[in-house]
Amino acid sequence: MSDTQNTDSTNDGKKRSMNPLNKIPKPGGSKFNFNFYWIYAILFVVIIAIQFLGVGNKPREITWMQFETEMLKENEVAKLEVINKERVNIYIKKDKLSQDKYKPVASKTFSNAVNEGPHFYFTIGDVGSFEKKLEEAQNASPDAEKISVSYNNNDKSYWDLISWILPIVLLVFVWIFFMRRMGGGGGGSQIFNIGKSKATLFDKDMHVKVTFNDVAGLEEAKVEVMEIVDFLKNPKKYTSLGGKIPRGALLVGPPGTGKTLLAKAVAGEAQVPFFSLSGSDFVEMFVGVGASRVRDLFRQAKEKAPAIIFIDEIDAIGRARGKAPSFSANDERESTLNQLLTEMDGFGSNSGVIILAATNRADVLDRALLRPGRFDRQIYVELPDLNGRKEIFLVHLKPIKINASVDIDFLARQTPGFSGADIANLCNEAALIAARNNKLMVDKDDFLAAVDRVIGGLEKKNKIITHHEKQVIAYHESGHATVSWLLEHAHPLIKVSIVPRGNSLGAAWYLPEERQLTTTEQIIDEICAALGGRAAEEIVFGQISTGALSDLEKITKQAYAMVTIFGLNSKIGNISYYDSSGNQDYAFTKPYSEKTAQIIDEEVSKLIESCYIRTKGILSKHRDQLDKLAMHLLEKEVIFKEDLELIFGKRPFEIETPKTQPFTIPPVISTNGNGHHPEKIAEEKPVSDQPGS
Repeated sequence: MSDTQNTDSTNDGKKRSMNPLNKIPKPGGSKFNFNFYWIYAILFVVIIAIQFLGVGNKPREITWMQFETEMLKENEVAKLEVINKERVNIYIKKDKLSQDKYKPVASKTFSNAVNEGPHFYFTIGDVGSFEKKLEEAQNASPDAEKISVSYNNNDKSYWDLISWILPIVLLVFVWIFFMRRMGGGGGGSQIFNIGKSKATLFDKDMHVKVTFNDVAGLEEAKVEVMEIVDFLKNPKKYTSLGGKIPRGALLVGPPGTGKTLLAKAVAGEAQVPFFSLSGSDFVEMFVGVGASRVRDLFRQAKEKAPAIIFIDEIDAIGRARGKAPSFSANDERESTLNQLLTEMDGFGSNSGVIILAATNRADVLDRALLRPGRFDRQIYVELPDLNGRKEIFLVHLKPIKINASVDIDFLARQTPGFSGADIANLCNEAALIAARNNKLMVDKDDFLAAVDRVIGGLEKKNKIITHHEKQVIAYHESGHATVSWLLEHAHPLIKVSIVPRGNSLGAAWYLPEERQLTTTEQIIDEICAALGGRAAEEIVFGQISTGALSDLEKITKQAYAMVTIFGLNSKIGNISYYDSSGNQDYAFTKPYSEKTAQIIDEEVSKLIESCYIRTKGILSKHRDQLDKLAMHLLEKEVIFKEDLELIFGKRPFEIETPKTQPFTIPPVISTNGNGHHPEKIAEEKPVSDQPGS
């Protein structure tokens, strides 16, 4: 029965009580909200009260000598009380309690009321001996008053019994209370519920507002996921033709591309129970907990079928078995994975339950997890292209007040390699920058500043840089700009800056071409452009600095990728040592011999040094233009593409002049079927240079 029917029913009280909205107290009502933590506070207060109020001011033990010399001879004792023939309680006269020596027992704890006593006590062995000693002590002091002695054989007062029994009763009560709480349902952290699933259930009472309209730039992935949603809504459309919906779909892609967002959209569109949890929720320090949670998760899903289970970061439990080093005979992760494999495709029926999972480490997953019948489909959620970035900008710019100077096409071209999360962060940074400058709307300059902030880091305005260091940085960045401008396959320059940002002292921004195949000549030109900074330092100053750290790291990875992965070296040949399965991560040996390793190192060194010589030749030939550009950069601190056109003119490749002489290594086209790009192995961001260490 729907919630609307429950609410409209006026004759059936039971139906009305089923509506969870009826359990919510109305505003201004006097309903008492009980909190279990209050029990802990009450118990604490009671125990404190018993210890300090109920049995406070206990009589203090003294010796017979102290009693005789300090109290009896001074006529300060009001009376004596013999308890059970073994203890004597001493009562001090009220007018004597004002003395300093009686202050600790004169008044009750937490109050100024007079303590009636007993105030002190001492123990005796025999009543006859006590009476004889007391008589002798009183006869020795003729002026002393005679003290009355009373006898009591039952000193178990009410508060003594309470102070002894009540703490035990409270401990038993607390123990029963905790055991019932731990044995009851609800808490995943409770000891008897530790094997219960931690999945969050989204159903008709807990809606997800994200829909496919909120997911931009993932058109191909949305088509496949929408088919799963459509099957849950219209199953006869597919089953009438004998088709079966895939049991599972694995979302694979780099971080920030929208895998979890896509799963949220499925939860918002499917209108069926949706269980969401992370792969790490199965991992616990107790043996067997992960497998128990898997069983409980699928049991709940089958009860609510048709349903969808979404496991985010499934690589936490889905790593290939036997690959990771483990020192235990029974690996808890492997047990959890085995149970997951059985639940996904075992003897038991699993109809009506569809599993979605997301990971950016599909290469480390177990093969049994990826086979048809478990995860039938692998949906690749890749970095968005130009059109995808436009759609993502349209989504994230909706809540932001922008003026007419903001061109979404321009922003999409300025952010190659950005994921959806990067674009969302960029839009937020632009809004923050505009607010920091007290603007009413976000303009184009704010977005450009946000791009610099996201890529290069925070601007360091107070960083102390000497004049000579600033000259070195200017020539370094000018060297990059000059070489990239004069080489055909180098990335087009956007702007150059010598303003310190993050850990870099200067940076050059480029606009990488979004290509799927890369030739040897293109990689060579990119390596030469990256070496332009160090080459300019050596030509102008006759010495080199540590500013080329990021450049050297980038080109070293590119050079090794050319030789060992893409087979672009004539001496090594058409051989690739790349392992897409990821098994080499746990191998203690290399897939080639020591002799081959030496050849690889020699070829990489030869390649980089050849590029360095070529780069120095280009800069020496255009030394005058390099100096002009460096001086202009020192003056302006930030220069753009238009400034280079004034010094160098249009790029010769854009006006169809003869191409630059090809490099000595013959061009070979990379056709890596795995989709890996030489540039992407070196770096994921479009930043080409961040000198400074």
